[in-house]
Amino acid sequence: MTYNRPRPDLVNMSHQFTASFPSGHSMLSAVTFLTIGVLLARLAPNRPLRIYAFSAAIFLTLIVGISRIYMGVHYPTDVLAGWCLGAAWALLCSAIATVLQRRGKVISTPETT
Repeated sequence: MTYNRPRPDLVNMSHQFTASFPSGHSMLSAVTFLTIGVLLARLAPNRPLRIYAFSAAIFLTLIVGISRIYMGVHYPTDVLAGWCLGAAWALLCSAIATVLQRRGKVISTPETT
């Protein structure tokens, strides 16, 4: 199944030849920032650092998606679909990290020297 939804007509984009759905920028920002945020939060030694790591990841992901709508190059549903796909990947990485921690393959908090 493929999607070939045209981009919004709000902005004249002669250089855009790709379809609108889903937003690649939103998806890749969610994949990158949320995955890094989840993994850093797992390794943070205390709760405030865990909250900071994940909050920063969410903030950066939201800013990228909102910018795509603001610039008029994507519909809100395109961005939402990108976020959902990226968040699914981050959840998969989190689940793998949990399994590896339980098996003792990775440490849950950094060792202090």
